[in-house]
Amino acid sequence: MPPPPRNLDELARSLLANGPVKTLPAAPKRVRVRLGGSYVADTTRAVYVWEHAYYPMYYVPSESFAEGVLSYPDSSASSSTGNGYRLAVLGAGDATTDRVIVFREGVLKDLVRVEFGAVDAWFEEDTRIDVHPKDPFKRVDVVFSSRPVRVLVHGTEVAHAPSCFQLYETGLPVRFYLPITSVRLDLLRESATVTACPYKGVANYYDVVFGGVEKGAQGGGKEQTLKDIIWYYKTPKLECAAIAGCLCFYNEKVDIELDGKVLERPTSPFS
Repeated sequence: MPPPPRNLDELARSLLANGPVKTLPAAPKRVRVRLGGSYVADTTRAVYVWEHAYYPMYYVPSESFAEGVLSYPDSSASSSTGNGYRLAVLGAGDATTDRVIVFREGVLKDLVRVEFGAVDAWFEEDTRIDVHPKDPFKRVDVVFSSRPVRVLVHGTEVAHAPSCFQLYETGLPVRFYLPITSVRLDLLRESATVTACPYKGVANYYDVVFGGVEKGAQGGGKEQTLKDIIWYYKTPKLECAAIAGCLCFYNEKVDIELDGKVLERPTSPFS
């Protein structure tokens, strides 16, 4: 997944010259932006804008911002309206962010891009959303399966479950969420890595560690670590509640046997 752009001038010029990948009105959904303890924008006319192919952002009409919260510093490289956009500062209370673009021309005319993580919170109606808006063309389904699953790492069985939850997420390989009791816990080490997903929630990770304990152990006594190869959700989003506490392996990086058949390793952005 692409990180937030560092250079807003380059992003704005690219969107004006080439256009976004696509746009879609989010109406009649109410979208609000909170900063410094106040709602600085409130609209039912937000627009989904795909700056890239991975996921959309919300762009908000300029008229939906509270009076006085947007300002334009004289030092802005885009201070001339001839550029088709201006960089702005959004401020409320003691909080400010300069990660703001106001478009004056093109298909994004009169829309404002506020970087998602630069404000306190975003709301759809009265529900807070995290990480980025959900893609309306993407869905996540969790189904229970009684087909047994084995997981092998470098030929060693690290998990064997008589059943699992299969998670289908548009554009990604099917994921197999296994009961923690079906996994060899002696090979796992808690990782400090934490990630977040708007569809599933906050994920924690395990490393798989071989060797380094007994003399003559695999790897000649040297510890071999496969970093962040397992993840799990302590408190997943409601639509994925069934996977709470279950462990999932990157099937791009391990061998998974489903119902006695070894699956081909998929190719994805996580390969």
